[in-house]
Amino acid sequence: MIILDKALEELERQNRPIRVAMIGAGYMGRGLALQIVRYTRGMQLVAIANRTVSAAEKAYRQAGVESVLTVDSPLELEDAIRKGQCAVTDDAQMVCRAEGVDAIIEVTGEIEFGVHVVMTAIEHGKHIVLMNAELDATLGPILKVYADKAGVVITNADGDQPGVIMNLFRYVEGIGCRPVLAGNMKGLQDAYRTPETQKGFAEKYGQKPHMVTSFADGSKISMEMAVVANATGFKVAKRGMLGPACEHVNDAVNVFSHERMLEGGIVDYVLGAQPGGGVFVIGYNEDKIQQGYLNYYKMGEGPFYVFYTPYHICHFEAPMSVARAVLYKDPTTAPIGPPVVDVLTAAKKDMLAGEVLDGIGRFTSYGLAEHAGVCRHDSLLPLGLSEGCRLKRAVSKDEVLTYDDIELPAGRLSDKLRTEQDEYFDA
Repeated sequence: MIILDKALEELERQNRPIRVAMIGAGYMGRGLALQIVRYTRGMQLVAIANRTVSAAEKAYRQAGVESVLTVDSPLELEDAIRKGQCAVTDDAQMVCRAEGVDAIIEVTGEIEFGVHVVMTAIEHGKHIVLMNAELDATLGPILKVYADKAGVVITNADGDQPGVIMNLFRYVEGIGCRPVLAGNMKGLQDAYRTPETQKGFAEKYGQKPHMVTSFADGSKISMEMAVVANATGFKVAKRGMLGPACEHVNDAVNVFSHERMLEGGIVDYVLGAQPGGGVFVIGYNEDKIQQGYLNYYKMGEGPFYVFYTPYHICHFEAPMSVARAVLYKDPTTAPIGPPVVDVLTAAKKDMLAGEVLDGIGRFTSYGLAEHAGVCRHDSLLPLGLSEGCRLKRAVSKDEVLTYDDIELPAGRLSDKLRTEQDEYFDA
């Protein structure tokens, strides 16, 4: 941030802004539009694509942009960008192909739709910032392979938990401590929550019920920590993670096995800890002299130390990931190689043969983080690919589903890329 703010100020002074297009205009997208338009110097939100164009127009209006052009062709869009005219469309593919766009921010939370967006953006040389942990956890490693070959950056966004964790992870490494646990903080974990139980909360904050259900039932945190695992090489201590309760995040050093952390690092979370809404990293330092200094600085006696950020303020910080990608080719959060942790599909209720799974944060299933190698060996169905799958047999509540249990929808790019991901990293 300290370097980025000055770099963006210089772009503003030179009238050479980073030109960003956004795909999706829901709750988070509207906040992001507001942040870029009003508060991010040196960056211009040139276009928003959304299935419902009126929602894209609303995002611009909320940000204070009164003059918005609805475009229907590539020529219209590129002409609008050249003239500095904000544009909206229902055609995400057109936006990803357009000249004059430096980076695409994908904010839909959808996997099949999102992967089409990302692949087109890569093909046309755009950097991609994902506010879509679901897509990243499911297909991030193979998308990174494609992005590297094209010479563009694909990254998860700062402000969301994976990005904030990775910023802290790099900080802890930078001061000479060895990260041994990358952690999230949760206030609620109930695998059987549904859009019906979460309806009131969703209405209160103007969010979609299935999205807030994914927070409550553990699917979202599983996706987020899979993203972190794939960016660090850390694993899970057990299927579903441990998730111990503690009063304050500083107590995290006492609720995780020191031996297990030192074996190669883990991703996990604490439940109910203060300050809520943040993330943490446990660092290890065996230097006795440094331990003395850290104790003096009130970090504890060591050798394990908790570093935490007490908040994550998603759309406020996401533009910094755009700047890092475009200006420095520095991903905030990206896979470093093969999948390390995956998210499997477990049944939220008893179901009969012929029933169709309804996807993340809904009524039929929830996600659990598991070693990617176990998921691959046991042919477990990724939660990110579960929507639209038809059961071939009856399943019991909490049963873990495999590919043998379901029929995949026909013709999905996400399934094709998942197979390619498995084969590429197996090889």
